[in-house]
Amino acid sequence: MTPMAKVFDYAEIVKHNTAESCWVILYGNVYDVTDFISDHPGGSKVILQLAGTDATEEYDPIHPPGILEQTLKPEAKLGTINPDTLPSTGKSPAETSGAVDGPVDLESLLNLNEIEEVATKQISQKAWAYYFSASDDLTSKTFNNTVYRQIVLRPRVFVDCVKCDTSTSFLGHNVKLPLYVSPAAMARLAHPDGEWGIAQACAQYGAMQLISQNASMTPEQIVADAKEEQVFGWQLYVQTERAKSEAALARLKKLPAIKFVCLTLDAPVPGKREHDERAKNIASNLPVRSAVQEGGSTSKTDTDAKTPAPKAMGVGQSLFWGTAADLTWDRTLPWLKKHTDLPIVLKGVQTHEDAYLASLHAPHIKAIILSNHGGRALDTAPPAIHTLLEIRKYCPEVFDRIEVWVDGGIKRGTDIVKALCLGARGVGIGRAALFGLGAGGKEGVARVLEILKAETETCMRLLGVERVDELGMQHINARAVEREIYDGPAALERPSPWSKAKAKL
Repeated sequence: MTPMAKVFDYAEIVKHNTAESCWVILYGNVYDVTDFISDHPGGSKVILQLAGTDATEEYDPIHPPGILEQTLKPEAKLGTINPDTLPSTGKSPAETSGAVDGPVDLESLLNLNEIEEVATKQISQKAWAYYFSASDDLTSKTFNNTVYRQIVLRPRVFVDCVKCDTSTSFLGHNVKLPLYVSPAAMARLAHPDGEWGIAQACAQYGAMQLISQNASMTPEQIVADAKEEQVFGWQLYVQTERAKSEAALARLKKLPAIKFVCLTLDAPVPGKREHDERAKNIASNLPVRSAVQEGGSTSKTDTDAKTPAPKAMGVGQSLFWGTAADLTWDRTLPWLKKHTDLPIVLKGVQTHEDAYLASLHAPHIKAIILSNHGGRALDTAPPAIHTLLEIRKYCPEVFDRIEVWVDGGIKRGTDIVKALCLGARGVGIGRAALFGLGAGGKEGVARVLEILKAETETCMRLLGVERVDELGMQHINARAVEREIYDGPAALERPSPWSKAKAKL
């Protein structure tokens, strides 16, 4: 006979709010997570902020289903909570759900700004702060988009524009759009559909999806029900504990839907995202403040003593906890080659010099993504369009060696077309997909893709272009932007013809 689970009153849970005795409530169950504190990927202080409280609302959107059972020992589950003893949140049902009045008519939303506006009303403040935030003064984030306004299109007339084919390929895999969803983390903060919902929308429109290492669902859950022709990539943040990254790479071998590894390089350390940091204090509205909010744990054995977590830790900073900052060309690429046979895409190239260096590592490196991390790392770093123009000016041979993708600031189909005209193979969107989820779940993401596809087709037709591979510099005037790009020395170490001849001997 199974023993009856113990039922706890909330007043008893509240007492266990230190590193020596840390209990939390999750989904109506009471857990002792004291032994897990030192192993938490986000650092001990993230858990201690919720010690002695009901952590379900904070835990659920950012942890994959099933991870609780995989992580904690069975004996960590102490019993259940008496719901009648839980304190009131003080919120109305409408405030708790975050819903607007009535269902959202997605067809009435005509552009990405309108989708973001609706999503902002629906999602939590914490979710909005994490998605919207960028580093410092948001200069790079803003410039990522406004730079496209400086590029002028050059339409041709008297051209049959009935046919329009937006299909292309990434790393040899056919897709229906020159558009992919960038590795955007914590999608379930916006909607329970999460990254799986993004995958469903991508399947509907034939778009590629890069799965964030910090996704709120497991890769197996995200690619479940994926169509055979769907293309996924996996984002990798190399961990200080390399064994964790090696285990993740080994796991990907069992998922044939994932076609490549996207090594992220543009944020070896997190930027200062002030909107996110202001929303950091995840336990500030709870009835009982944890020890960490009162000035730190009383533990005599601080698990983070050697590398203390910053006090002002937003969602973004907590996700970076444990990320390695010591990656180099000569050490990291050989290590990566040892642990995966998948093609490698380098994300975060921001200068023509690094684009050129990456091209020298072909065919191990198959593509690069020109990105400043959505303006979330180093503020005033260049937009991808600047780097794209730098490559054209200083080392155009890069385009012949590897594929060049771009992300950051895409809000219109005309933005996509302009990037393709400059030589990009494809264009990524991140926040747009997350706000689409917030506006209407997977249907909201589908609406985002529908809008961008329609706008791209309209732009191509009015330019007199039938296929994306016909787009080129003749269709744009980028002179205003060219005046602003880097104009210093190239600093490229090109091998001489003599050295090539000696290499053949």
